Amino acid sequence: MLLLRCPHCGERAETEFSYGGEAGIQRPPDPAGLSDAEWADYLFNRKNPRGAHAELWNHALGCRRWFIVQRDTVNYRISESHEL
Repeated sequence: MLLLRCPHCGERAETEFSYGGEAGIQRPPDPAGLSDAEWADYLFNRKNPRGAHAELWNHALGCRRWFIVQRDTVNYRISESHEL
């Protein structure tokens, strides 16, 4: 089990949180101008890197705030967490 550090509540068990996916995804400025393939790419395709990765997490059973966690996908080590 991961121990995540909420910037507002401190360190808690992973079971208190909901994973929100890759951090830093920007919504296209003109969604109506995208082709179906471009829209599908925005919605479904993510980097899925090996190594350091920024993720969104929500403290669902605590303060209910979103924050960013820097986690290594190889060894699951968390280097930092901070507010959005």
